[in-house]
Amino acid sequence: MSARTATAAATGTLSRVLLAAFALAVAVDLVSLLAGADLGHRIAKPLLMPLLAAYAATRGAPRLLIVALLFGWGGDVFLLLDADWAFLVGMGSFAAGHVCYLALFGRRRTSVPLGGVYAVALVGTVVLLWPDLPADLRIPVAGYSLLLAAMAYRSSALGLTAGAGGALFLLSDTLIATGIAEWPQLPAPDFWIMATYIAAQYLLTTGVLTQAYGERSTAA
Repeated sequence: MSARTATAAATGTLSRVLLAAFALAVAVDLVSLLAGADLGHRIAKPLLMPLLAAYAATRGAPRLLIVALLFGWGGDVFLLLDADWAFLVGMGSFAAGHVCYLALFGRRRTSVPLGGVYAVALVGTVVLLWPDLPADLRIPVAGYSLLLAAMAYRSSALGLTAGAGGALFLLSDTLIATGIAEWPQLPAPDFWIMATYIAAQYLLTTGVLTQAYGERSTAA
């Protein structure tokens, strides 16, 4: 076995181990939320994005994807703290991640009608939520929502998988916003927020990796 083949095999094994560890952390986090085990959630949640980022790195992910996931980790950690300043810092960290995603998507073509759907959804959601949001959060939430909707829309430029990830990210954060506005919530709302968020980040990661491999194949 050549050194290159051995290295590729070791990297493949590491990728599978990291993906399995990510799946285990996901299971622990979601089960903890359903069971009301706050300690399990607080332990598992901060592990999610570093494990996904490490997995992506072993797959040769673009640097911007790794940075986007780590900004997601920052948002995850700050949102564990029960304080207004931590919520704003966490939202800012997620916003920085969305900027990284937008840079990754580049200038690839995206459906114009889909953009119209996202624009209507954005305006409608902000208008409906606005009166019920705390006054000091209205402008930050509206600005963040604009950036998030742009990321969700542009994610479809990488295909169905990444597009689904962008849409789920928008759904997850909309669920958070309805909670802040004190709207009626689904049973176990934190479970649904995390389930859609985790799926979003995983699908975005998969979409970016698939596109990156496709571009390398074409270049070769």
